[in-house]
Amino acid sequence: MHRKHLFIISAAVAAFVAGCSGGDRAAGPSATAQGPVLAATVGSATSYTSVKWGGGGYVTGLIYHPTSYNVMYARTDVGGAYRWNGGGSWTPITDGIGFGGGDGAYHGVESIAVDPTNDNKVYLVTGITSHDWQGTPINGRIYVSGDRGASWTHYDLPFPVGGNENARAIGERLKADPTNPSTLFYASRTAGLWKSTNSGQTWTQTGLSSKVLSASEIQGLGSSPVGVEQIMFDNSNVGGGATTWIMYAAIAPDYVQKAGLASTLYKSVNGGASWTPVAVPSSVSGYYVPHMVRTSDGNYYVVFNQNAGQGAGGPGYLYRFGGVSFNESWTQLATTTQGGYGGVSVFGTGSTARIALAVTGTWSAGQPVVQLSDNGGAPGTWREIADGMTHWGGGYRGWVDDIEIDPTNKDHILHIHGGGVWETWNASATNPSWDAPVNNLEETATLALVTPPAGASYKFVNSAGDIGNWVQTDLATTPTRTPNSAWGNGDAADVLWSDPNYIVAAGIVSGSPTVPYGAWSGDSGNTWSNFASLPAGASTNFADTVSMVTTSRNNIVWAPANSIPSWTTNNGGSWTQASGLPTPNGGLNNAYRLVVDRQSPNKVYAFDGGGASWNGTTGKVYQSTDGGHSFALVQGSVAANFAPNDFGLTTMVGNPNAAGDLWVADGNAVYHSTNSGASWTKLSGFATVAASGSTGALQGATRIALGKAQAGSSYSAAVYVVGTRGGVWGIWHSDDGGATWARFNDDAHQYAGIGVIAGDWNTYGRVYFSGNGRGVIYTN
Repeated sequence: MHRKHLFIISAAVAAFVAGCSGGDRAAGPSATAQGPVLAATVGSATSYTSVKWGGGGYVTGLIYHPTSYNVMYARTDVGGAYRWNGGGSWTPITDGIGFGGGDGAYHGVESIAVDPTNDNKVYLVTGITSHDWQGTPINGRIYVSGDRGASWTHYDLPFPVGGNENARAIGERLKADPTNPSTLFYASRTAGLWKSTNSGQTWTQTGLSSKVLSASEIQGLGSSPVGVEQIMFDNSNVGGGATTWIMYAAIAPDYVQKAGLASTLYKSVNGGASWTPVAVPSSVSGYYVPHMVRTSDGNYYVVFNQNAGQGAGGPGYLYRFGGVSFNESWTQLATTTQGGYGGVSVFGTGSTARIALAVTGTWSAGQPVVQLSDNGGAPGTWREIADGMTHWGGGYRGWVDDIEIDPTNKDHILHIHGGGVWETWNASATNPSWDAPVNNLEETATLALVTPPAGASYKFVNSAGDIGNWVQTDLATTPTRTPNSAWGNGDAADVLWSDPNYIVAAGIVSGSPTVPYGAWSGDSGNTWSNFASLPAGASTNFADTVSMVTTSRNNIVWAPANSIPSWTTNNGGSWTQASGLPTPNGGLNNAYRLVVDRQSPNKVYAFDGGGASWNGTTGKVYQSTDGGHSFALVQGSVAANFAPNDFGLTTMVGNPNAAGDLWVADGNAVYHSTNSGASWTKLSGFATVAASGSTGALQGATRIALGKAQAGSSYSAAVYVVGTRGGVWGIWHSDDGGATWARFNDDAHQYAGIGVIAGDWNTYGRVYFSGNGRGVIYTN
């Protein structure tokens, strides 16, 4: 299963808020002034730049405008949408206000449509999942832009949307009538086919079926429902205002069975009011239809696959379907048993058409990836043009589920995969060359970030879902330093403050079986050695709720998921479980957050945030004075009465410039201690705003980061908090130890929530943070 099902950033918060806020005052402690003292915290970030990785996540579809071919969009399963700039570069168009939700719920884009008569108008249908764990439907949203994604208006939809569910890379579910583009159709997963006549503001079911799957029926399917897959208009004209009356709808077998339909293909001749079944070839009866395209001569090219979903195995078939122009006849053009067929694209018509087929579910060299025919798919004319190209992380090669031939250049072909987009500009060559056009398309999901002290030779260590642990030395260059480049998760890392050449990291390599690992480097990540053994819990608990710290070379404390931390004095040669700590609270996957006192590294703190909001167990801090070998409960944390929340909504950090200086975000509020947790001051102003309508709760405080202090500040670090003040969610910062606050980000830079954040110790005002499926962003 792709990591995005498991690793949606749990700390992401709703971004549907309005307005910016200036500085405001809040009661809180501040250090004794040294030098000129700033009157109050002011200012905000002036620039936001993506740290270079290059793709890293699943692009689920590419959409060209049908007449303005320079306009193209990409959709992703959790990371929003992008507009093509040409030259291998993209502009993210969903970073602003409105794409939030309790967990970035509207950053998963299930479908995109463009207005064929207006190349500035674009629609997105969004929603991460169509149902919760009990099968209860979760409705999505439609976003409308008249300026190619620079600004948006959205409407709530009356049906569920599953942008991060199985079969998320099938053809576009959302379609605009080419001659009357204010009329939209949507092929939903659980509620049939819907129609809007006012550009998505209101919707009604069509006559295809009134069946809406119940929660129990959704659960009974055993995986994500696919439902109605897509529709195609039997019309190549653009504009004019008349309704397109004839159209075809492809329907997945799951909905066919539940709705009592007679075929996986239906036709309407009255604009969707009523539908009749169309017989498909017996060889593909009960198959899924991941993609279908219509050419200007009236033919359809329809891909059938036995199985649904990204990387789905075959058999797969490609048929040419005559449509109404050719008496609805079927001609088989290609079939495969090595993997299945995912996508199809056609350039030209008839016997000289160029057809590109995306082969999905093939994982090894010597198997097909992209099949090409220059003779309309005639037998014996197919050749492989992509096998042998390097796809990052071998596990992604098999997710080739959409393909597009550039309408202006048949030698320019792009296809998606689990790590981004690949393209060739010489498809006619005997051995085409391929490259990855993913500049500024960043879709990694970071789970943890740690920055080193000023002067280190690298910027930070990034622990992320799917791509692992990486040491970033250059913000504009894809990193190369890693303990393990295999497909899997980086869960946690730490750097030794007194010697940042020493780095430790933990993660897993995905596969059957999953393989956990821990590793250390003594040369800033240039070379790594795996720990010879694993602590208790690390080999059985693979959740990404993990924490790890180092107190000195060779000395590490590791807190695996749902486990008591363990320590080693010999780089993982052996491990001993720490004493004095209970198993972390349950409810959800949980772990102790470990913090080293950088001024006194034998002092280690362990914070249990409570496990889950509903279990009623408040967060607690434990302290060790022997390098994490033994711990004792800090009674002051009991008196603080931290709210219980899950791992992803809580944080504890220490100020490396002051001994015993701790900060906690408990999901609702911010707390500060200057005496190792013996007493805590609760800062006023941060508070959770309850959920409203389709917008999830705006958590009061989920993340805290410390970074280089501003010159003249009364506190030795700049403080950054992800949370809500005065009903406004964002990143807030303080230069005086929490006495005053100002908003640091703005409405245009919301990123559907922020998962993790770390401050830079070289540059004041620079923070690194993860957007929801948007990689790592940094500010100035």
